[in-house]
Amino acid sequence: MFAVVRTGGKQYRVTAGDKIVVEKLAGNAGDKVDITDILLAGEGSDLKPVAGLTVAAEIVAQAKGEKVTVFKKRRRHNYRRKKGHRQQHTILKIVSIGGEKAKPKSEAKPKAEAAPAAEAPAKAAAPAKAEKPAAKKAQPAAKPAEAQSTKNAAPAKGAAKKSEGAPKKAAPKAKK
Repeated sequence: MFAVVRTGGKQYRVTAGDKIVVEKLAGNAGDKVDITDILLAGEGSDLKPVAGLTVAAEIVAQAKGEKVTVFKKRRRHNYRRKKGHRQQHTILKIVSIGGEKAKPKSEAKPKAEAAPAAEAPAKAAAPAKAEKPAAKKAQPAAKPAEAQSTKNAAPAKGAAKKSEGAPKKAAPKAKK
């Protein structure tokens, strides 16, 4: 089951077991919180009435967000102000929606493993198509293990070459 809840002026789509980051709520880590402002609830494509429905959550932690730099400037007036701000957040773990509790993730895996086992006999009964063999990936060519010769190496740095064709500037004359 899912629900769309509103808290801190924002809306969040949640299911049992989700963790969400919301604007700061009063409480400490481990405290239980009930969210009563529910906008929409449903399961799959079926919508359910939201009258009297609540979302139970647990505060995981109180945290701060990323630092935001606030820079004010008025050009040509030598006016510059730089401040920083870190928004306070609360991390919530959704425990249940209505009366539905969060299912442990270990229970969800056996159901997922049972479904492919049921599909396997159906695939065997279906006519087998000629499958293409998987394309082989090209392997990079092996580089020779020989040491490179110095013939291909770049020349050593030397003194800068002087160009012979360019005329030299005359030295400035001394004033009397």
